Amino acid sequence: MSQPVIVVLGAGLGGTIAAYEIRDAVKGKAQVMVINEGEDYWFVPSNPWVAVRWRDPEAVRVHLPPVMKRKGIDFTAVGAKRVHPAENRVELNDGSSVAYDYLVIATGPELAFDEVEGLGPNGYTTSVCKTDHAAEAADLFDKFVDDPKPIVIGAAQGASCYGPAYEFAMIVDTELRRRKIRDKVNMTFVTAEPYVGHLGLDGVGDTKGLLESEMRQRHIKWITNAKIAKVEDGMMHVSELNEDGSTKAEHDLPFGFSMILPAFRGVPAVFGIEGLTNPRGFILADKFQRNPNFKNVYSLGVCVAIPPVGPTPVPVGVPKTGFMIESMVTAIAHNLARELDGKEPDTEASWNAVCLADFGDGGVAFVAEPQIPPRNLNWSGEGKWVHLAKIGFEKYFLHKVRRGTSEPFYETMALKALGLRKLRQH
Repeated sequence: MSQPVIVVLGAGLGGTIAAYEIRDAVKGKAQVMVINEGEDYWFVPSNPWVAVRWRDPEAVRVHLPPVMKRKGIDFTAVGAKRVHPAENRVELNDGSSVAYDYLVIATGPELAFDEVEGLGPNGYTTSVCKTDHAAEAADLFDKFVDDPKPIVIGAAQGASCYGPAYEFAMIVDTELRRRKIRDKVNMTFVTAEPYVGHLGLDGVGDTKGLLESEMRQRHIKWITNAKIAKVEDGMMHVSELNEDGSTKAEHDLPFGFSMILPAFRGVPAVFGIEGLTNPRGFILADKFQRNPNFKNVYSLGVCVAIPPVGPTPVPVGVPKTGFMIESMVTAIAHNLARELDGKEPDTEASWNAVCLADFGDGGVAFVAEPQIPPRNLNWSGEGKWVHLAKIGFEKYFLHKVRRGTSEPFYETMALKALGLRKLRQH
């Protein structure tokens, strides 16, 4: 009798560690297979560094096939064309199919650049959402520094990932000062958030005050409640809205370099599948990370449907931070092990958030337990230690992926770092 097959769809930040942890949790009771589009893992949190050449793309890449083979995990880089949950199979891009007993969807998002005219690498702005985008941004930044002009950085309406936009704005500021050309560049931060430091989470601790202060110190102007109407070559048209959704002001922002994070939506392989996704294509999940309609389908990470924390004049999504994703991974691994033993799932993800936002020469950190308010712990802090901690996290996580280990990353390393910081304060 053949073993049950657990398919993990996607090998990004969540899918890769999910494959490792599930493989260890099921202890030979099932075969684990990963379906990914491409053979490489990329450490996405380093992309803001890649875009100013503080990192080479190769430094944040892990070639997955040999690691997966060593772990006894089947792997294909053909990619998924369509999930057929009613048939328990995944159709691949080459026309073949993979049957599964359990499916773990960890695809991440599709980047919805097309929802704003002129947005994205195929338009007039850059992106740090993918490492190849960040590498292209680095080429454009090289040209920019030879002929400095205004810069516009931020996040478009509907975005649900704001930390990298703040990081990149501060990192660019740091790099321009190192090059002694900061005085030649006006910088504007454009965001759908109702206030600076909202982060899609209605703020954490004093992120509003910390980030506003940081922007003032760095002479970065900002526009909140911003809806980008259109981007043209060298010009961004932005509507600033009032709290009631009416137009407060119209802004025409000239730029020589721009990075705007787009809104996310579900990938084509799952988009529009009734009972599986919401209208934006995100996967519906219960408290055990299991789809309520297809009970053998789990999901984790950015692809999971989470409602916004509250109404805002411009649509603002909720981020899925690394600690939150890791807790989803652990919950799914435990629940799959129980299902293979004939038991019902009983483990819920903690959905806590630990975030380090690096600013190149400092940074802001926050802890939110749980990530969605109201919270039991609501803390934020700043300092050069954040920059050093993020460098350490990058090295540790890449080492974890290369080794194929399933030990918790954020829970052990992030909380230790924050604990040391609090200890120093005393």
